[in-house]
Amino acid sequence: MAKTPKVGFVSLGCPKNLVDSEVMMGILTHGGYELTPRADEADVLVVNTCSFIEAAQKESVDAILEMAEHKKFGAAKKLIVAGCLVERFRQQILEQIPEVDAVVGTGEVERILEAVRGDLRVLPAAPPAFLYHELTPRVVTTPRHAAYIKIAEGCDHPCTFCIIPQLRGKFRSRRFESVVREAENLAAGGAREITLIGQDTTSYGEDLGLRDGLAQLLEKLAQAGGEAGLLWVRFLYAYPNRVTQKLLDTLAAQPRLAKYMDMPLQHASRNLLARMKRGSSGEAFLKLLERIRATIPGISLRTSFIVGFPGETSADFDELCAFVRAAEFDWMGVFEYSDVETAASAALDGKVDAATMAGRRDQLMALQKQISRKKLRAFKGQTHTALLEGPSADNPLVWEARLEGMAPDIDGKLYLTDIEVRGAAAEAGDAVRVEITKTDAYDLIGRVVEILPRPAARAVQTVPAATPPSPAEKLHRISTGAPLRLLG
Repeated sequence: MAKTPKVGFVSLGCPKNLVDSEVMMGILTHGGYELTPRADEADVLVVNTCSFIEAAQKESVDAILEMAEHKKFGAAKKLIVAGCLVERFRQQILEQIPEVDAVVGTGEVERILEAVRGDLRVLPAAPPAFLYHELTPRVVTTPRHAAYIKIAEGCDHPCTFCIIPQLRGKFRSRRFESVVREAENLAAGGAREITLIGQDTTSYGEDLGLRDGLAQLLEKLAQAGGEAGLLWVRFLYAYPNRVTQKLLDTLAAQPRLAKYMDMPLQHASRNLLARMKRGSSGEAFLKLLERIRATIPGISLRTSFIVGFPGETSADFDELCAFVRAAEFDWMGVFEYSDVETAASAALDGKVDAATMAGRRDQLMALQKQISRKKLRAFKGQTHTALLEGPSADNPLVWEARLEGMAPDIDGKLYLTDIEVRGAAAEAGDAVRVEITKTDAYDLIGRVVEILPRPAARAVQTVPAATPPSPAEKLHRISTGAPLRLLG
């Protein structure tokens, strides 16, 4: 009997890249291949790369070279490189890393089976156009209770620092019905939280002629989720000038829509925002934040900024610091500007040296740390609903959970010292009521005081799990200890 060939994946970068990896896994599984988290037993290795910033590009190259060693000295017979790095350096990868047998760009995800079985090396250059749908095979690698849905691909915004349009193509939305059906499938499989992602989710449906398409989609998902036990539906990556009052009203009106918004603003200086081709100003952003908070009391807001963008003066940075103090975001990320040769910003004058950039990043994060500590301190003694994730990878005696205002993997966490209530233990994926007993700069500590009703299809567990999920091995970085599920 012929041995079933095994495929191992390394998936790097953002959740959008993760979904691409899950789709490729699904296609290969449908094609008769078996997935493995061990590089030393894989017949085929696939590295799905990220190339958004210099650090991500370096990590991708390092991962390719590491997997190349397994092909040279291990059992692997094929090495496939996929993703954003291929869109930028297709020819160079093939020429400079001879162990690579095939490359699969972001617009060629559906050709992964062809790449593994045959020889997919260089295709005629064409703008990426692939967009998966609800019938596309997909292996979901996140925990059963939480999953991502990519609702759109590509981007049409002209930001000078960004090459996503080059890597991902023009903005294109999935069909409304396709997204809804995928969400229903995930919820039926046990998902308690669904996170919608795309380069700019707030532009969803514009290319399909939908007005306020994201608001319509969220409203439909919130209503459909009640039957299947969905706790939260959230979306990431809002573009500030696409945040409509209809969207805000929808978030406020629907209990299952997470009161959370991730809106990368990039800067607050009018001068810098103009050079970034983002437009607007810190003053306009403050008015928008005021409107958001007035419409949705208690909403958690996340943003990200770039420091050291060409032309950023001390006055520009001081303006950004003043804005952060006034805005008081719940969560914030700061990136040091990195030149990308094909981005428009690479040709701009006024480059900022590395030491200055690092200092500005540290200063801005120190400022945010003070804000975060103050905001989280207010949670002490309160009781909130949380989604239980499972034992902490750092300490299996402590469990991790998230509040509604905490997005997976990017925000702080809630650590639980006690998950038992009257002899019954909560389990991963449970919605629980927790009492906050202690706060830190970015995280909370608490205990479970009530286990909320579970969806009918799930069995009640009355004792703690015997052992925590095993740690993800180095190769299978997208594994979380949860079983793989095949969709489509």
